[in-house]
Formats: sequence, C-alpha cells, structure tokens
Amino acid sequence: FVVRSSVVKPTARAMKLVFEGLVLLLAIRLSSSYVPASPSFAREKQSWSLSARAKAKKKGGGGGFGSAGGFGGGKSGSDKPKTRTVSGFTGSGTKALRNAANTFDEIRKQYGKEGTSDLYMRSPLNDEETFWFVGKVVRRMDSSDLEGSSVPTEFETVLSQKRLIIEYAKNQLRPQNFGGPYAKNLEIWLAPGDSEMDVVQNKVTLVKVTGSAADISDSFAVADVGFNPEIYVGDEIKEGGLRVTRDENGKPVKPVFEING
Repeated sequence: FVVRSSVVKPTARAMKLVFEGLVLLLAIRLSSSYVPASPSFAREKQSWSLSARAKAKKKGGGGGFGSAGGFGGGKSGSDKPKTRTVSGFTGSGTKALRNAANTFDEIRKQYGKEGTSDLYMRSPLNDEETFWFVGKVVRRMDSSDLEGSSVPTEFETVLSQKRLIIEYAKNQLRPQNFGGPYAKNLEIWLAPGDSEMDVVQNKVTLVKVTGSAADISDSFAVADVGFNPEIYVGDEIKEGGLRVTRDENGKPVKPVFEING
C-alpha cells in the first residue's frame, strides 16, 4: 500500500478504510513472527533451521551470495567473522541470507522488540523523498550471550550486513527502484523496532546509517546479529509494499496524524 500525505482532507470513511488496510497489513506481517513468507523462503525454512550450538560452530555468516572471497568476511580480533560475505547475487535462497534469517529468528526470540531495528532504503537517484521498508535487523544485548566480546551497536548490526541488505533489496525486492541506473549511493535508514505504524503516522524521524565495515569493532562478531528481509506477497509483488515520505534528513514532511477506528 502507498501512504502519502495529500492536500485533500480525507473523509472519515476514507480514513477508516486506510486504518483497516494498515491494520490488516501489519497483522499479516506481525503474525508471521518475522519468518520470511515467500514461497521460496517457506520451502527452505526447515532446512535452514539450525540449533544455537550448530550456528556457533559455523561462526556466524560466511558463504554469501556465491562463493567466499567477495564483500566482507573480515575477521574480528577474536578471529570470528565481522561481516556476512557476499560475492555476486544468485537469489533469495543463498547461504548468507539463510544464515542471517536463521540468526534473526534465534536472537529475536531472546530479545524481541528491544534488540530489533526496522530498515528503510532510499535511492536519491530514483526518488529523494521515498523510503522503502526493506526488513529488520536484530542484535544480542546481553554480554553473557555473545559470540564476540562486545555488544553490537545498532550501526554495527547494519554495517556488518549492509551488502547483504542492499543486494537483496536491489535484486529481489525492488529492482525497479534500487537496481540498474538507481543502484548508486543507496542509503539505509533506521527506525525503532516494530514501529511501522508510528512511521506511517509521521511520528518517527528515520536515522541514516553511516560508516563502513572498517568502523566495526575488532571485538564484534557477525554471529551476534541477524537480518530478516521484507517479503512481498500478492499485489505487493507488483505494486510494492510499505514506503513513506521523508526529507533528506529523514524527517516527516507532513504533520503527525492519527488513525481512528
């Protein structure tokens, strides 16, 4: 669905219909427990499932959208991978994305909303004011539960998986907005976890993720973070899913509004 401010004052019935649509979309997304809902993800979900011990032995990411040796794969001071390795793009069923989604599920069960951040992407070359929801990331928050030796920051959670997030968004989710001539200078922006409704109602200013893998601490381990990609179903595949309008600083361009039933 598209949520944009309008100069025409909406009627009470129109607002009710918008509210019902938003509630339905969010209910579908939230009821999935953040497990990817596309057929390709659903078919492979059971084979992806790994116990926490098995994942620890695998030391987090690796593998990537192809063979090792691409983007990332840097090691921390504790010799644990700092980024999820990505080399090329071969679709949504590749190892790095499976590992990221599995790790997300595991950490999300432990930390819930507190450890979660919502992700939005913008292509200034495509549309300077449109920010597309592309998924969620999660991080461990307890120092006694870490693979690395430091609690990940919110930025490290994104930077360690940045290439994976961007490759998925521009090749699988919205190639018409992020691929081809629009692929340069793609930006990732953050919102609090599970804040979709507040973002839609212009209550949240998005925060731009800056920096690179070089800014990740040597004590960080990518096994302490996960990524759950947005998945389009039904009409969303053609029309697109949640996106919002913001200025170049991530601030709403229209006033806050309420949605009343």
